Amino acid sequence: MYEIFFSMKHTPFIRGIPVDQLYMDQENTEIQNRLVYVSQRQLFALLIGDSGSGKTTALRRFHDTLPRNDYEVLYVTESKLTPTSFYNILLKQMGSEKRYKRSDAKNQLFKQIELLRGLDNRKLVVIVDEAHLLDKEMLEEIRFLLNYRMDSENPLALILSGQSELWNRLKTQSYRAIRDRLDVECFMEMYDLSRTQSYISSQLKYAGGNEQIFSEAAVRKIYEYSSGLPRMINRACTLSLCLAYQTNRLIVDDRMVSEVLEERVT
Repeated sequence: MYEIFFSMKHTPFIRGIPVDQLYMDQENTEIQNRLVYVSQRQLFALLIGDSGSGKTTALRRFHDTLPRNDYEVLYVTESKLTPTSFYNILLKQMGSEKRYKRSDAKNQLFKQIELLRGLDNRKLVVIVDEAHLLDKEMLEEIRFLLNYRMDSENPLALILSGQSELWNRLKTQSYRAIRDRLDVECFMEMYDLSRTQSYISSQLKYAGGNEQIFSEAAVRKIYEYSSGLPRMINRACTLSLCLAYQTNRLIVDDRMVSEVLEERVT
């Protein structure tokens, strides 16, 4: 729709942007480096961020950049996980048959890990997304999964990704045993005004159009609306570009941003 009007080759501000075109700055690079370190050392990590902060995008970037000859990456995102279903989801992704008892499923998983490490010489990375939805029993089971060879080493790299409420739970005394097992903690910070400007410019550069479509005042208005959350920035920018197309305007100013945001709230 608006892409042709703005002479764009690609659609900006969407989730499906290729990994090598995603916005990267010092903070994002640091999180990527930590996740790679976790996979190399087979550690237990936490990735925390508010809804819309870009956690899943960061995980997608991390997943797609790991060499497949060295790593097997398994991804789990279920709101009602039980220990048995958790093990069976992993087994299915590894090409193994389902087990109906928790102990059988767990033992089979360890056998698959041994084969992966011994025969294929590859390391296992397990990503559990939306981990703030997991109950205490499931989080405890994940901790027990890391007990391997009399707790002398981790059998896999484990990354829990979730919203801030997960971190708040882990800071309480009843979750101390899980918290104490953590090796690396990553926190997705909301963008400040400068990062918001850079993010928008990066998206427009990927699209192949004019990188100066949004005025400084428009960017400031988008930042105020979004509080620096990438998902909300995407939403505001897309709505503003649609309005600019409809009104035949090549530059988006703050009044146009206010108009589309007020209509959305209404």
